[in-house]
Amino acid sequence: MIPHERSLVKKLAGKPFALIGVNSDEKRDELKEHLAKEEMTWRHFWDQSTSGPIAKAWNVHGWPTTYVIDQDGVIRYRDLRDEDAEKAIEELLAKMPPKPAAQKSGEKKPGD
Repeated sequence: MIPHERSLVKKLAGKPFALIGVNSDEKRDELKEHLAKEEMTWRHFWDQSTSGPIAKAWNVHGWPTTYVIDQDGVIRYRDLRDEDAEKAIEELLAKMPPKPAAQKSGEKKPGD
C-alpha cells in the first residue's frame, strides 16, 4: 500500500488532492522514524492508540481504514486500496468543475 500511496502523491501533485494519514502507533518517535524510512511525506496525524479520538470520531475499528472524500467533504468510498482508490480519486477529480481562469494583470474586474 505504501509504495502506491507514494506514487499517487507524486502523480497528483498540483491537483486538488490530499492524502492524510492517521497513525495509532503508541510511540511518536518510532512513528516519525518509520514515516521517514518509508518516505511517507504527506501529512500525518498521531492518534496515540487504536482507541484515540480520531479513530473514535471516524468509527475506525480496523487498520488500515481508508476514506475517499470529495471536495464537499462527503465520504464517497471506504476501504479502497491501490488501483481501486486511484480510479475513484481520478473519477472524482474529473467531475470537479474547472477552476476559473486567473485574471490577467491590469484587466478590470466587473464593477470597476
